[in-house]
Amino acid sequence: MATMTGGSQCGAVRFRVEAGLGQASICHCRMCQKAFGSFYAPLVSVKEGALVWTKREPKRFRSSNHVRRGFCEDCGTPLTYEAPDGTALAIGAFDDPAAVQPTIQFGTEAKIAYVDRLHELPGRSTEADVASNPFLSGIVSCQHPDRPGADETPRGKGAA
Repeated sequence: MATMTGGSQCGAVRFRVEAGLGQASICHCRMCQKAFGSFYAPLVSVKEGALVWTKREPKRFRSSNHVRRGFCEDCGTPLTYEAPDGTALAIGAFDDPAAVQPTIQFGTEAKIAYVDRLHELPGRSTEADVASNPFLSGIVSCQHPDRPGADETPRGKGAA
């Protein structure tokens, strides 16, 4: 597997994973729903020593007696699930999230029933929505551009 990069929406926190991704999953448990502010949490485990924080580490919140969750303290992007058995990264935080495909679902006792039918909802592109929401045509993104930046110097475990 190639080196993969990612980080927070604002780019204040960035990471690199070198040949170290494990199982990718979706967790429906209530704690993950709250941590992500979403229907579920898409996560991928990271092999020990494979994760390098290249621009600031996330701030952490202890969500239980066993788990800490990392997030960007500037923009709030959920980034990690850190448990005694290892660390997992938020799939959506990768620069290329399509390259990390979930293979299993956990916490299905809390799964919201309509999640299985979301694909049945009508959909449209952002461009198709401009007529009803004209402000969309003037949006200028302040989001990090989903690529490693030249300003990144490795920090933390495994840093050079």
